[in-house]
Amino acid sequence: MGRALLSHFLIVSNSSPRLVSSLKCRSRGGLPSKYCKTPGLIRQNRNLATHNGCGFRCYCNVSLSEPTAPVASSSSVKKRIVSGVQPTGSIHLGNYLGAIKNWIALQNSYETLFFIVDLHAITLPYDTQQLSKATRETAAIYLACGIDNSKASVFVQSHVRAHVELMWLLSSATPIGWLNKMIQFKEKSHKAGGENVGVALLTYPVLMASDILLYQSDFVPVGEDQKQHLELTRELAERVNYLYGGRKWKKLGGRGGAIFKVPEPLIPPAGARVMSLTDGLSKMSKSAPSDQSRINLLDPKDVIANKIKRCKTDSSAGLEFDNLERPECNNLLSIYQLISGKTKGEVAEECQNMNWGTFKPLLTDALIEHLHPIQVRYEEIMSDSAYLDKVLADGAAKAADIADATLNNVYQAMGFLRR
Repeated sequence: MGRALLSHFLIVSNSSPRLVSSLKCRSRGGLPSKYCKTPGLIRQNRNLATHNGCGFRCYCNVSLSEPTAPVASSSSVKKRIVSGVQPTGSIHLGNYLGAIKNWIALQNSYETLFFIVDLHAITLPYDTQQLSKATRETAAIYLACGIDNSKASVFVQSHVRAHVELMWLLSSATPIGWLNKMIQFKEKSHKAGGENVGVALLTYPVLMASDILLYQSDFVPVGEDQKQHLELTRELAERVNYLYGGRKWKKLGGRGGAIFKVPEPLIPPAGARVMSLTDGLSKMSKSAPSDQSRINLLDPKDVIANKIKRCKTDSSAGLEFDNLERPECNNLLSIYQLISGKTKGEVAEECQNMNWGTFKPLLTDALIEHLHPIQVRYEEIMSDSAYLDKVLADGAAKAADIADATLNNVYQAMGFLRR
């Protein structure tokens, strides 16, 4: 879904991650251990795009230009995908190549909902004066990059109140032990001051689960730093289905069966993970203290040129992919490959005998040429506030229709007095 959902959804290895839970569960009320497993135990599956032993499927054959439906179906109903990005900091090249560019391809083959996860943006201290402005800017960048609101629903998370309502209901079924084991909580709470951080940082994964389950999502584009959160979402869906679904729900007047669809991960192909310009071993990030570490989508031409000119390189002769001793070289070549639309082989052949003095201007020109139309379209959208407001309102209305149906089912299954 960065901590952006869900961008949250960048990239993982071509090997399909297999999510397993082998720790014993101390459950109450006789709940089978299958539905109270401890999320987060991840190991690599040796087979690609296959069912593994726990029924968890990972699809790794999605092209950035020609996405392929992972499951053949005789039905004309499209599978549904949800994803989003936080409105914190500037949208950078890593967000674009790792998530947004992929969304543009997915919107042609799936029913897609892309939202700005503003509720996630307040889990750590933030600037209240900038939140609304940053939310609009993020939405405008979505559209400028090529998200088509006639194909995808684009909306703001907080404009669909069901997100927060479902989060509270899910919280009642989420064991605190699951949240305490979340790696991101441990890391971010330590950085933010330990006991002084807000509860929202701990319960962030439950809101993420709400974001996904609310729309009965079939697939979620998932990145390396979000695999554990998606596993929690899947486990929570199964837990709620067991506790409140099936015959129990039917006895309350519901349809019975599963309340939530258990989502599968949608994993893009390797190569779309963009690293920092100052450290080829660290992911390009909004939160990095130096703006020199990233190319922001709205950076002017001279800024882009200066950042590429000053980016970290090495003194080895020639340029090459996949040399572990040359992470910066691999990163810059990968960026050029993705921006130019060339194949890895074409780039390797073109650049193998180049030096940095020749390659850096080539990369700079490619970046400027690719980002210029996005920047022009962004300015057009931001100058037409009525258009942007309508896109977000229409997107929220479509999303709310789906979300409210799910939420009403959950209220009914959990025994609440019907509205």
